[in-house]
Amino acid sequence: MLKLVTRDTEMPEAATPSTPDELLHRVAGGDQVAFAELYDQTAPRVLGLIKRLLKDHSQSEEVAQEVFLEIWQTAARFDTTRGSAASWMLTMAHRRAVDRVRASQAGRDRDLRIGVRDMSPEFDSVTESVEIRIEHERVERALARLTELQRQAVQLAYYGGYSHSEVATMLGVPIGTVKTRLRDGMIRLRDEMGVAS
Repeated sequence: MLKLVTRDTEMPEAATPSTPDELLHRVAGGDQVAFAELYDQTAPRVLGLIKRLLKDHSQSEEVAQEVFLEIWQTAARFDTTRGSAASWMLTMAHRRAVDRVRASQAGRDRDLRIGVRDMSPEFDSVTESVEIRIEHERVERALARLTELQRQAVQLAYYGGYSHSEVATMLGVPIGTVKTRLRDGMIRLRDEMGVAS
């Protein structure tokens, strides 16, 4: 049988929503219903803060999930004497978002370093051979301006790879003379090629 509600009958008062502090205290005890309510109340603010830092919506959602998982796991650590539940949660969200930004930047930096390291610069063999030929011609012109004795000593020591004593034996002159010819020849070569000393 249906009972009609009249004005005399008292209607139950609507339950006042719990504050995030109260909900977080219940979450610390493992209350899943309180966690769902806490999520409904705070998720928009948490996600909004994260999105302001990360810009990317999908990454922001991922970080928000990590934050709420951390809230669930660490709710017992919340200390009401150090601030409100909302500020505790938003601080956690901010920290996680900053960590993600740093990790992303570190990843980009690492990729850039690897890319630069692995990048092989284009090699222009024609340019390289022309530069070598021009340099060789400069050296030949500079060698031609040396005295015959200087040129012999330089060519044997630097192009032939002979030691000073071997050059002295080959030219039939004392080692001191070879050293003098090499020193004078190298000074003149440097001057002819315009190389600063």
